[in-house]
Amino acid sequence: MDRRHFLASSAFFTIAAATGALLLPEPVDAASDEVRKHRYRFAQGVASGDPRDRSIVFWTRCVPESETGGAASQGTRGVARTVPLRLEVSTSADFSTLVARVPLKALSTYDFTVRAKVTALSPKTTYHYRFVAGNDSSPTGAARTAPDTSEANDRVRFAWLTCQDWSVNHWQAMSLIAAESDLDFVVHVGDYIYETVGGVRPEAAEAAHPPLQLPDGKPLPDAGRYADSLEDYRLLYRTYRTDRRLQTLHRRLPMIATWDDHEFSDDCWQDHQVYTNEERRETARRRNASRAWAEYMPVDWSDVRFEPDNPSYTNIRIYRDFHFGTLMHLVLTDERLYRDDHIVSEAAIARAHHHDPIRGDDAAGSRYFVEQDVLHRAQIEATKKLGRIPSMLGPEQSSWWKNTMKRSPAVWKVWGNEVMLNRLWAMMPGAPETPPARLVIDCDAWDGYPAHKHELLSYLKEHGIRNVVAITGDLHAFQCGVVRDDPDPAQGTPVIVDFVSAGISSTSFYTYMKAAWGRTPLAALVSTPAKFDMFLTTNNPDLRYVDHDAQGYASATVTPDSFSVVFTKVKRLNDDGTPPVDALLQRTRLTVPRDAVTVDVEQL
Repeated sequence: MDRRHFLASSAFFTIAAATGALLLPEPVDAASDEVRKHRYRFAQGVASGDPRDRSIVFWTRCVPESETGGAASQGTRGVARTVPLRLEVSTSADFSTLVARVPLKALSTYDFTVRAKVTALSPKTTYHYRFVAGNDSSPTGAARTAPDTSEANDRVRFAWLTCQDWSVNHWQAMSLIAAESDLDFVVHVGDYIYETVGGVRPEAAEAAHPPLQLPDGKPLPDAGRYADSLEDYRLLYRTYRTDRRLQTLHRRLPMIATWDDHEFSDDCWQDHQVYTNEERRETARRRNASRAWAEYMPVDWSDVRFEPDNPSYTNIRIYRDFHFGTLMHLVLTDERLYRDDHIVSEAAIARAHHHDPIRGDDAAGSRYFVEQDVLHRAQIEATKKLGRIPSMLGPEQSSWWKNTMKRSPAVWKVWGNEVMLNRLWAMMPGAPETPPARLVIDCDAWDGYPAHKHELLSYLKEHGIRNVVAITGDLHAFQCGVVRDDPDPAQGTPVIVDFVSAGISSTSFYTYMKAAWGRTPLAALVSTPAKFDMFLTTNNPDLRYVDHDAQGYASATVTPDSFSVVFTKVKRLNDDGTPPVDALLQRTRLTVPRDAVTVDVEQL
């Protein structure tokens, strides 16, 4: 069964044209029948996604109430029911005139989630939508289509977010995003959920986020547990989606989403977890994680691919691109499913230090704070073994990225990129200033795949592809830096600007480093956030702005003349464990002029 036939015949994904979906008979009005009300619940709200000039995807989860009236947010094991419902789409908030009425079925097979792509819509138009099951209606959402792909538009506004850990801090940043009335859409660049629960947490979580318990989770060394089964991952999405701030954000703005590691497993590659040096392969778990993401994200599956019955871990493909007139082209990559193993072997580092190469955890020295000459030698060996350079995107996606960038007619090429492109190296105090003593801080990011990073950035330079910016997450910090084809400022040419957003709630990069170095000879470097920032910027002169002790989000205003980003930093949890009512702490604007790989910084 080919992909399009599967999509056309499956209740997982429905495609309906706005001009053809109204042929259904009018529903019978039984609103006065109180006995039949409250039979269905939309406990996870509604969402829209992948907005294009003439189509949008709409999503909800509709669950029948149990015989005892149990909460719809609970699991559905043992429930084998089908919920008939319909999607209604209108240009008016009161739904007085419908442009689409689409019949759907919420099946227990897909955890009662449904998604429908409505086509034949009008560009630059706001549509209101809701789902109706029996006499029960979902909350109402709104979404705006993109400009016509050939339109020479003069403005696009969007925000991006990342790293929303349920079990740390608070989610008030989402309310600030939803309050920005002129945004066209939001982009999620990964870590929509965190796969681990319990265990040792560096910071508390707001009371609205009680501790999570996984039905089938497996143990971690710190007494926490990690998601393993499909029901584990579904529970995480179901629970995260009960947060009213996240529901409001989805209801008000369409989302374009990719994933990073925690949607499957921390620092993962392909279908391998890296909790220990063994880097155990877990194909079934990878497929469970991918399926839950596919069920809960409002993604256009006629554009990409999802094959639930394919036994491979690559049964899903999520990299894709979006045009917003001729002004902006968003190119979204997947930097987990196709990446090669981290170049420096955890097990090799363990053996060199007489540690356990199977049950131990030697991330330090292999994925983090890696000696540069060790990384260089390991890359040579990995290249011999693979017959090509170790890759973050994989050969097929790399070719797609190059061709997409080269052929883009847009003024601004925006790379939806999960992990840091900015160089982050360090010479530790007292070490000789030689390459063997230089440390690459984060080899889970692009620094850890230097030849592949050079290949892609050199491609931009060689083909004269200008006005490229990256929107990034993962680091739990705000960063803006100029990225060169060669990371040496004396030799490299600036080709791209990387904007890294802090996480919505996740523990900051500085907090992690303070915990690691606070009682070592390096304690002075982390005595304050400012000193840590200075240490990193001194070692990496291409960084134009940093705040490594932050939570928040980023927003962008795109015009023909500039790409302007605002980093919005939020306050931490109050001392009494409540989230701050007025969450805004600081805003900083960073602007890239057209045809110039430079950054202007302004405190707002």
